[in-house]
Amino acid sequence: MIRDIDITRLIIEEFSKDFLQNIKIDVAIVGAGPSGLTAAKYLAEKGKKVVIFERKLSPGGGMWGGGIGYPYIVVKQGHEILEEAGIKCIKRDGYWIANSIEAVAKLVAAAIDAGATIFNGMSVEDVMVRDGKVCGVVVNWSAIMEANLHVDPVSIEASAVIDATGHDCNIAKIVERKYGLKTPTGKVEGEKAMWADEGEKKTVENTTEIFPGLYVTGMAANAVMGAPRMGPIFGGMLLSGKKVAELIAEKL
Repeated sequence: MIRDIDITRLIIEEFSKDFLQNIKIDVAIVGAGPSGLTAAKYLAEKGKKVVIFERKLSPGGGMWGGGIGYPYIVVKQGHEILEEAGIKCIKRDGYWIANSIEAVAKLVAAAIDAGATIFNGMSVEDVMVRDGKVCGVVVNWSAIMEANLHVDPVSIEASAVIDATGHDCNIAKIVERKYGLKTPTGKVEGEKAMWADEGEKKTVENTTEIFPGLYVTGMAANAVMGAPRMGPIFGGMLLSGKKVAELIAEKL
């Protein structure tokens, strides 16, 4: 016999156990787009305790929709990261093409299989800072924030935090407002107009630590540094995720 309260109990018990095991972690990643998922996979493979906080129900960021809703993405570089996750790539005219739905599904699976945890429907509304260093994130349920309810958040301690929130670079903006950033201008520059070739290169170049304990990856890196956006080409995003994982792994 199925008892409704058994279902309730099992869900609440399992989530509570999972959440409590992740209130002190090595790396908190904000955003489960392609760069965040890639960073999580490589960090987890290095034995780091990694959690991604994704404000939406579905991880994957902008990769789901491919280009103008056609479920295909293009990469010029970094195709080996897709293939490593078991994603089929078609080589054509010097590019690699992949199905965006397969890509998201397998990048998510690869991160989880490597040992990373993903909490969806959960937003990071603030950071923790001690002695001039970001040392954690402050989280709340996205539904609570969307409803603008006055409900206090809770804190997660982390040795490093990655802003993988894409074009909005939400975490960088929080730190900029409260402390200023360790960037050439000390602030978020905002992304520039579409230029795929330059944007792809700059995504990797701009992947860095922008404040002690806070790193940017993917489109958030370009938005902070004032570099172009690049549309549905994702090689730079993947390589940026791998680079930020390497930078953090060297320090932890």
